[in-house]
Amino acid sequence: MGRTMQTTLKREITLVGMGLHSGRPARMVLRPATTGGIRFRRVDVTDRDNLIPARFDRVTDTRLCTLLSNEAGVSLGTVEHVMAALAGTGVTHALIDIDGPEVPIMDGSSLRFVRAILRAGLRALPGDLVAIRVLAPVREGEGDVWAELRPAETLSIDFEIDFADAAIGHQARRLSMVNGAFVHELADCRTFCRRVEVETMQANGLALGGSLDNAIVVEGDKVLNPGGLRRADEFVRHKMLDALGDLALAGAPILGAYKGVKAGHGVTNRLLRKLFATPGAYEIVTLDAEAAQQLPGAGVGAADLRRAG
Repeated sequence: MGRTMQTTLKREITLVGMGLHSGRPARMVLRPATTGGIRFRRVDVTDRDNLIPARFDRVTDTRLCTLLSNEAGVSLGTVEHVMAALAGTGVTHALIDIDGPEVPIMDGSSLRFVRAILRAGLRALPGDLVAIRVLAPVREGEGDVWAELRPAETLSIDFEIDFADAAIGHQARRLSMVNGAFVHELADCRTFCRRVEVETMQANGLALGGSLDNAIVVEGDKVLNPGGLRRADEFVRHKMLDALGDLALAGAPILGAYKGVKAGHGVTNRLLRKLFATPGAYEIVTLDAEAAQQLPGAGVGAADLRRAG
């Protein structure tokens, strides 16, 4: 089989939006890079190291989003949606400049990021493409809230949620993350919350940028967004989107079957930490061309724009 290559963007991408929790506008520039994997740079911080690697061991808070911090104490929040977009389109190296403490929320999904990446296109870089192959089951969580990774030839995401709110209820879905499944099936699915949660958070100085423009808001059996849902099971699909973004912090694509039950950012991050701390649970493998075609972003290009939501 032929060698497979790492990738980066063909050109810079600039996106502007609102921080969900800070309520502050943010300008983000995704830049091509030849090494370093995915890294964020807080360009508004100039008095200390402002570079933050997008890695699972840099996660320092998962209560409202996935927040990364470097050793100098510089942080960046809400990275999960852009990380999902990068993994779902096959970008292995990029330097992302941002002028504030939070990645802009856009419409609450990965759609704006995916569209911008597909329009910019990718270019190949020298160097073999590697992946993390799960060799033994690893599970994290307790009671009815848990996540696990099991050996498999390709990445799949299996998720189950169960909310008392009639508008959400019980939903479950499994997807094999091949053939552009992320772009076609998950990228446009938005984050969600209850109306009372929004009101409580905003009263406490949180979710200041939240609105019906960037989240699905439910109250009892009602979806309050004027346009309704994009998909009947948009809620569980968004949790799958989040899971891909959090798994992308492994630093390389994962070959394994992920299952989450009522899991959030914290459970998935602890799962990754347990995977890498468990002897014999994984191995780093170099992918040949055939194996690389089974990754989430393989073969995705500008022609997929019309299917990206």
